[in-house]
Amino acid sequence: MSTLETNSIGKYSGNNVSIDDALNLKSYTTAQRDALTSVAGDSIYNTTTGKVEYYNGSAWIETGVSSFTIEYLVIAGGGSGGTGSGTGGAGGGAGGYLNSYASETSGGNSSTATTFKTLKSTNYNVTVGAGGASVSTSDLNGNLGNNSNFDNVIAYGGGGGGTRFAPGLGGGSGGGAGAQETNSTGGTGLPIQGKDGGDCTSAASPYPTGGGGGASAVGGDGTVSQSGDGGDGLSSSITGSSVTRGGGGGGSLYNAGTAGSGGSGGGGDGGRSPASGVAGTANTGGGGGGAHSGAASGAGGSGVVILRYATADATISVGAGLTSSSATDGSDTVVTFTAGTGTISFS
Repeated sequence: MSTLETNSIGKYSGNNVSIDDALNLKSYTTAQRDALTSVAGDSIYNTTTGKVEYYNGSAWIETGVSSFTIEYLVIAGGGSGGTGSGTGGAGGGAGGYLNSYASETSGGNSSTATTFKTLKSTNYNVTVGAGGASVSTSDLNGNLGNNSNFDNVIAYGGGGGGTRFAPGLGGGSGGGAGAQETNSTGGTGLPIQGKDGGDCTSAASPYPTGGGGGASAVGGDGTVSQSGDGGDGLSSSITGSSVTRGGGGGGSLYNAGTAGSGGSGGGGDGGRSPASGVAGTANTGGGGGGAHSGAASGAGGSGVVILRYATADATISVGAGLTSSSATDGSDTVVTFTAGTGTISFS
C-alpha cells in the first residue's frame, strides 16, 4: 500500500488543498517503470525520457504534447533516358533531392532543408518513388520519375530525356536535350531539388545529345562528336557513411564519337548505337541513359527516404506496404525506406 508523507497540508479555499512546495512524483527509469505492478491512474516521472507519464490501464502515456525532431533525406525516382532513330535520345534527369541532415545541402547545392517536428501517436505517410520506365520505341521522350515523400516533404521525379522531336522534360532535375536538326535545350530542374539538363549545341552527325541534370551539377552539353555526361549527384552521411546519390543519365550517340557517362551518384551511361542506355542505380534517384536507333533507354533509378532521430526520443512502427531497414549510428536511429508506400508512427 502506498504511503502519503507530508509535513503540512492546509485548506486553501473552499474544498481546494494547498501544498507549500512543488509536488515531486516518484522517479523511475523506463526499465524500473516496466517492472511495476501498475493500475490505471498511476503517475510517475520517467528519468530515462525526462517525461511525466501516467498509466491508462494498458500502457504508459506521456503527458502533454510529445514531439521530437527528425532529420531526413528524401530522393525521388530518376527520369528515364529518351530514344532516337536518325538521331539520339538524351539522358534522364535525377530525382529531386531534399536533405535536412546536419549542414549538408539539398539539390542544386542549395541550403539545408528544415528539420521535421514530429508528434507521437500520429500517422505519417512515406512513399518511395519508382524510377521512370524505359522506352524502346524510336523518338520518344523518357518518362518522368515518380515523387517520393515524407509527409509534406515532397521530392519530385526527375525529367525524362529528350528526343529529336521534343526537348528534355523538366523535373526534380531536368532531362537532357535530344539531338535535333536545330539546337535544343535541356529540361529545367526545380529550385532546391536539382539542376537543369544539358543542351544540344550541334545538329551535325553523329548527332550528340545532352546529359540529364544531377543533384549538384547541370548535365553536360552535346557537342560535335561528344554527348553530354550526366550531372553529378550529392553525397550525404545521414546513415553514418558518405554515399553519393542523384546523378543524371548520360546522353546517347550515333556510331561514331563518345556517348555520355552517367553522373556520379547512380546515373546510367548513354548508349552508343546500337547499345541500349544503362538504367540508373536503384535507391539513388539516378537518371537513365539515353538510347539510339530504337534500342531501349535506361530506366530511372528508384528513390529513397531516410529518417534519422535520437534513439531515446521515440520508437518507430512501420505499416504494411513499405520496405525498410533500421540501424543505429551512435545515439541515433536511422531508418531507410527503399520501396513502397504506407504510414509510419512513433511512440
